[in-house]
Amino acid sequence: MLSFDFGPFTVTYEFAGEPTPSSRSWAGRTLAVGSDVDSIVHAMTPVFNALNAAVGIREVVVDQAAHNERLRTLSPETVDVLWDSGLMRFMNVPEAGGSQPSFAEIMETWIELAWQDGSLGWIGIANFPSAMAASAFLPDDGFKELFGDADRRVTVGGQFFPNGTGTSTGGGYVLNGAWNFGSGTGHSQYVACGFFPVVDGEVKFDIGEIRAALVPRDEVNFNDGWHVQGLRGTGSYDYAVTDVFVPEHRCFPLFARQPERGTSPLFRLGLMPITAAGHACWALGVAKSMLDDVAELAKTKARMSDMETLANRQTFQRNLAHHTGMWRAARAGVFEVFCEAEKVVAAGQTMTPTLRANMRVAATYATEASREVSQWAHLAAGTSAIREGSRLERAFRDIYTGSQHAFISEKTYMDAAQIWLGLIEDQPGL
Repeated sequence: MLSFDFGPFTVTYEFAGEPTPSSRSWAGRTLAVGSDVDSIVHAMTPVFNALNAAVGIREVVVDQAAHNERLRTLSPETVDVLWDSGLMRFMNVPEAGGSQPSFAEIMETWIELAWQDGSLGWIGIANFPSAMAASAFLPDDGFKELFGDADRRVTVGGQFFPNGTGTSTGGGYVLNGAWNFGSGTGHSQYVACGFFPVVDGEVKFDIGEIRAALVPRDEVNFNDGWHVQGLRGTGSYDYAVTDVFVPEHRCFPLFARQPERGTSPLFRLGLMPITAAGHACWALGVAKSMLDDVAELAKTKARMSDMETLANRQTFQRNLAHHTGMWRAARAGVFEVFCEAEKVVAAGQTMTPTLRANMRVAATYATEASREVSQWAHLAAGTSAIREGSRLERAFRDIYTGSQHAFISEKTYMDAAQIWLGLIEDQPGL
């Protein structure tokens, strides 16, 4: 047996039976080896289990959740544990420390993080994919700038909606604009800014022209207006840039689906489906935390003038089963359609407009179902859910804040239905 440390990983190799001089068996695989251990290490790639890593940080998250809300951004302790656990970079391309996980593993991890705390889960669906996109789609010089130093911890956050313009200079863009709700910018080294290019005085408004620029935080003007009902710990600041030059190598097309590096099908899905899945899983995680908490509370809680605990009341039993079923159905719909898209792209096929519409509908429905589940759990918990500091109280604020996001608004239903009905051929923004 041999054990090796790889940063956040510890890998143990157990050899089955007597190895021959030319090969050794590990985990059902036969490895050709030389005369030293280096060839064994080189032949194996450590497997990172993101869900296990997420479960492993629960204690820190519980300890820091209220502190994060007071700070209105993640505490240094929370950010550090995300890095130390390997979670902050696990979605990146391998060259940037990622493990190229499956879509199912990512979604399970997102649900777990949101179950722990809504603000933490929001960071998972904001910072993780932002860094992933940068690692996959930036030109080589930009990749080297951000990810060339393996020991450097580079977090990316911000707003990709094109609220800015970038005047082309040949070697880059002079960027101007203002963006709201820059998720995770409170602890990000680079801030994403979506923009329309301006070439020869003409703004290129075509959706395929939209680009994302990554700007160092010391070149960004932050307006700390993040005084909100829920998701208080996300550091989702408003910000602006004025006449900031961004080199071409720190920009990439927002709707890119051909990565510069990395072999995972996820990189060929593009940012829109990944963002949609993130919103769905975030809502599912928050709602599941409320279901779990009210079910546990029901074992001991009795309402005034009622000697029975909630768990022994038939109305509670019925509603718990109903809303658990609703949650499971929403989750199943999300995993079905997003995993289907992953398979389609892995097979070298192109996502159809119908498939893209299906994903957006699944995400919006999961959000709405989760909000309904959360509302019931909050009401069922009674006054136990209104006391500041309880997870039920915090989760209720979070779900009603996060579900206001335009990405999962009712417009996605209308856009999708028009495709399903044959009224339009495509809606590129889906």
